[in-house]
Amino acid sequence: MAVTASRAVGFLRQGAFSFFRVLSSSSMASPAPGAAAASEAAAAKKPKRKKKKNLFEVAQFLPDWGIGYNMAKNHWEGISYKITKINLYKDGRHGKAWGIFYKDGLPAADTPKKISGVHKRGWRYIPESRKKKLEKTPDGGEEQTLAA
Repeated sequence: MAVTASRAVGFLRQGAFSFFRVLSSSSMASPAPGAAAASEAAAAKKPKRKKKKNLFEVAQFLPDWGIGYNMAKNHWEGISYKITKINLYKDGRHGKAWGIFYKDGLPAADTPKKISGVHKRGWRYIPESRKKKLEKTPDGGEEQTLAA
């Protein structure tokens, strides 16, 4: 009889309390299965933030690594650089770049200068102006065309 009593006490001490704890915590902590699936679906639909690109990550998709193209930081207004030279490191995402500084569409200097901040994020390509230009045709008339 003493053996069964000690077994009962051992059972209560080890197994029963943890069993009751599991039952009570699982009923309070875990929501309904439908709610768990809904929260997972909401987390999956949340769009990831798009990683901004440095100058070399923008230039790699342009012909000749962007030489001759205008680039600017996203927050710059009316300021850009026309890339003249790129010294690219082996990994393809780092290096040095030189360009002619442009302000309001006009070159501010004649000689290229080293561009600072090329590794910082937030660079963008400035497409050529899409404004219509009047060009003279060979027969003397005027014709409107898009700048390519």
